[in-house]
Amino acid sequence: MSELNAAQRGDLAESMLPVAAHLAVLVHGDGGPEDVSAVIHGLTDTEKDALIVVLAGLVDPEQPMGKALGWLDFNEHGSLTVPPSWSEAGTIRDLVPDQEELELGDDYVDPAAVAKFVKGFRVEVTDADFLAAVQECFALGMTLGDVDRLRGWASKTAEKWVNRLRKRYQRAGREFPSLGPVVGPVLTERDVVKMRQRSERGDSDVAISMSFDVTRETVRAICTGKRYPHFGGPIRKVRSAKGTQASRDFMCGHGATSQLATKKHQLGEAA
Repeated sequence: MSELNAAQRGDLAESMLPVAAHLAVLVHGDGGPEDVSAVIHGLTDTEKDALIVVLAGLVDPEQPMGKALGWLDFNEHGSLTVPPSWSEAGTIRDLVPDQEELELGDDYVDPAAVAKFVKGFRVEVTDADFLAAVQECFALGMTLGDVDRLRGWASKTAEKWVNRLRKRYQRAGREFPSLGPVVGPVLTERDVVKMRQRSERGDSDVAISMSFDVTRETVRAICTGKRYPHFGGPIRKVRSAKGTQASRDFMCGHGATSQLATKKHQLGEAA
């Protein structure tokens, strides 16, 4: 299914719903092994992959094993029975292999993949790559919603991925890495572009900050591209530290070329 895009995978999964329902009723008593085999053999490999995903999606991993699997055994009266090992206290999730290598995979992070991810390029990433990329996105002032928009994903896709990994870390007894706080308020692309356009027209950072109810530092970070680099609009050049220091020396009276030194020199010549 990897060769399909998100829309095609969604359409395929939707088309497999009736097949999944058919298999469900066959397995639960409306048919036999031959009926199940006939349905499965009538599918392509791609359709089988999609069917597996659909069937897994129909199962609630938090439901008790007794409720989920009790139909597999009946007593002499035709009533459903549950083997003692399938305690009502246990859930389907408890059957998942508790092996760290299967749960979390490799911790190696590919810097090239992370860089492409943050810039919005199409790239395959591992769980470790994803977490590292989210950390970089957060450092840039983005939210998980921004990550969805950057990647062209459905709403809450990044959030679900993060939550899924957080649960895996907890089950493995490992500390989940800090993603870092989102700095400042979340702004839309339209707001960011407007701020950058106003800055290019010559509006001061103070005036822009008052219009959008943000700090002057936030405006500066946005207009110089430090925050929201994936959004459009003109990017302002960052003032060099050397130029800033020179301006400070000139205005505050430090150095031979300052205003105070210049006035002293002029007074000396007049005398």
